[in-house]
Amino acid sequence: QVHLRESGGGSVPAGGSLTLSCAASGFTDNLYTMGWFRQGPGNKREGVALGFTDGRTTYADSVKGRFTVSLDFIGRTLTLEMSALRPEDTAIYYCALSTWYVSFNPDDFPYWGQGTQVTVSS
Repeated sequence: QVHLRESGGGSVPAGGSLTLSCAASGFTDNLYTMGWFRQGPGNKREGVALGFTDGRTTYADSVKGRFTVSLDFIGRTLTLEMSALRPEDTAIYYCALSTWYVSFNPDDFPYWGQGTQVTVSS
């Protein structure tokens, strides 16, 4: 059974930094995509960053230059380093997994973590 365990959320002032981690277990595929999505109050779930087992990464335009995603494909851990945080980054951040190469469409990810809250104060 696939399990995703997120950690690292919290509250920071604007301009601060946080690092989120997601550890995946319960699958043996060596080709997969892990991603971070977020959902703010009253908003739809949106993609933030993806890591692929071939080394590629993808970012939403809103976080480029501020967030860095890295995938340890052997350890099956996805890390999101967030800096220069803004109040609009406030959201619940979810880790997701697909055992294929996919894009930012949440419907392409069958496996999800419980989410971790990130709050950025102005």
